[in-house]
Amino acid sequence: MKDISKISQHKESINRDLPASRQRGFTLLEVMVSVAIIGMMALVLYPSIINSLETRSLENAGRDILTSLQRAKFEAVKSRINHRVRFDYAHDMWTYYIEREDSPGTWNSMPGFSRRFIPTKFTATVSFPNQIVQFSPLGFVSNYDSTQNSISIQSPKLDRYNQPDLRVISVYIGGSVQFTKAYGGE
Repeated sequence: MKDISKISQHKESINRDLPASRQRGFTLLEVMVSVAIIGMMALVLYPSIINSLETRSLENAGRDILTSLQRAKFEAVKSRINHRVRFDYAHDMWTYYIEREDSPGTWNSMPGFSRRFIPTKFTATVSFPNQIVQFSPLGFVSNYDSTQNSISIQSPKLDRYNQPDLRVISVYIGGSVQFTKAYGGE
């Protein structure tokens, strides 16, 4: 038993005498190889990540418009007051907001709904009569025009990558709103 105890004490003294770099940790070569592998993976995955971020941004912009249109319809039916979504183009940027008709011909911004904007990196085409979608208390579109019933948002970056780069939000006379993805192409 004494021999075993002497052997383990001898091993401990050898381990204490070894330089710190040999006891634990990574060598400089191991760290450099790991960083190189991570760098190559990032280089390969970068276009895919950028493409995903652009797609998500385009989706969010389109879905936000869709939600605003649906909310205006819901508020018109709920409150029995005309509501509308107004699109404005100023300073090279599209903005939109919900208004309600508090008295005949008097439109005010809907409380609790802030003005929203379409990111300037996208190309937006608004095709509504007077750039307005107006919902009646029954949920119908009061100013419906079958030739002017949509808004489209296009991403030039996704177009370059040959990805679905166009989101179209269409509004119909009955108040339904449709969201579609497409290839815009040029």
